[in-house]
Amino acid sequence: MNNYRIDKAALFNELSAWSGFLKKPVRLIACGGTAMTLLNIKASTKDVDFIVPETAEYKYLAGKLADLGYRQATKYGWCKGDSFVFDLYPGNRVYETELLASPLELGGHSLCKEFERIYVGILNYYDILITKLFRSSSVDIEDCLGLVRVVGKEIDLKVFEDRFRQTAAYDTSEEKVLRYLEHFLGILRKKGII
Repeated sequence: MNNYRIDKAALFNELSAWSGFLKKPVRLIACGGTAMTLLNIKASTKDVDFIVPETAEYKYLAGKLADLGYRQATKYGWCKGDSFVFDLYPGNRVYETELLASPLELGGHSLCKEFERIYVGILNYYDILITKLFRSSSVDIEDCLGLVRVVGKEIDLKVFEDRFRQTAAYDTSEEKVLRYLEHFLGILRKKGII
């Protein structure tokens, strides 16, 4: 493949192929740049990121990906040849950030698309912002600004800040990620978004 980015159509084509191979249903919840792409905030993403909230579904999918010719390239990443790495996070984690609740709980995600055996959801806006800001690379900050610009009216900043602080309380780098929050809120103020 040798491309460096994947758009929504190409991602759906790949997931459709997976669905045709699977014998059991699997629920995938898009996070990171993948969520931003599926929300049409970004045209494409460099990495494909999904949470697989149910451990049994994760184990099943991982076994089937191996059958489809994928190999485990990183702790969470699967790739086939020179194609994109699909990062699949089991349980309630995104990267190394643990979510407060399962994305399968009410309000944890929204439906994006259903294939025969693959359900694709998108992580809720609050947890997208939180998981990106916990890393706070320049791309993550830009993605968060893009999300707030597009869906800003749907985000209650008080709810976001409270949820961020609750999530940070469980993280070993609490002080550092709280500085990231203050930095982001400062950017929002400077840009007149809040």
